[in-house]
Amino acid sequence: MANASIIDGKAKAAELSEEISAKTSELLERTGVKPGLAVVIVGEDPASQVYVRNKKRTAEACGFHSVQHTLAEESSQDAVLSLINDLNNDAAIHGILVQLPLPSHLDELTITQSIVPEKDVDGFHFKNIGMLTAGHLDGAFVPCTPAGCMLMIEDHLGKDLSGLNAVIIGRSNIVGKPMASLLLKANATVTICHSRTKNLPDVARNADILVAAVGRPKMVGGDWVKPGAVVIDVGINRIQVEVEGETKNKLVGDVDFEAALGNAGAITPVPGGVGPMTIVMLMANTLQSAERAAAR
Repeated sequence: MANASIIDGKAKAAELSEEISAKTSELLERTGVKPGLAVVIVGEDPASQVYVRNKKRTAEACGFHSVQHTLAEESSQDAVLSLINDLNNDAAIHGILVQLPLPSHLDELTITQSIVPEKDVDGFHFKNIGMLTAGHLDGAFVPCTPAGCMLMIEDHLGKDLSGLNAVIIGRSNIVGKPMASLLLKANATVTICHSRTKNLPDVARNADILVAAVGRPKMVGGDWVKPGAVVIDVGINRIQVEVEGETKNKLVGDVDFEAALGNAGAITPVPGGVGPMTIVMLMANTLQSAERAAAR
């Protein structure tokens, strides 16, 4: 039996998009500065192409100056770093994003750290990570997925999460760890779990807020969910399903959505939950960068 309210990330993102568009035209009118976002993509990975197209479309819809640099799969590390250096020094660009994953011959760490912190709208630079971990959010860029997740959690539980248990499944630098920092700042009691955690289902059942970010289809069963919990499903997994004798690709999350509906108080669907929020938070970070540049 389903009683959970479905958290509509698409509608929330559309609402935020309108706010960002309005602030963008106001900034342009007031200062002559138009937020500029540059996306760098290396190679032809089809999933990455889809993400980049969505980012470009959203940036243009918000009224941004939007640039895409597509480099060949075999591009050298020096070629990528040289492009990033040019973008670091380009006054028309306020946000630089390198689409991950990169081809295996490139060093992801060196490349992401070469973006200046003021233009690191993905929030991957160690300076931004350090500020987030220390709780100094004012000058930092927060990674887009956790930032979007927090807005959806706040809509249901308010900004102060005192007394609530949050459990995060997944310890990545992109989602798990920054998510923990944000939840701690909002006064939640936070547990980070991962593949080595013992009795994972039992730990999950204590969560008032359950965030799944492991990249394993439907790993989190309905009986892992505490009654009334807010469930944020960050997973985007392509699985093959039989539909009327045909094999089709289907997107599913890390949570068994149908099974969790009976227990959860609120839950994000996949697709249409976290995904649209991630892209709109990228725009919010780029606008913020442009506003800081205009103030300078």
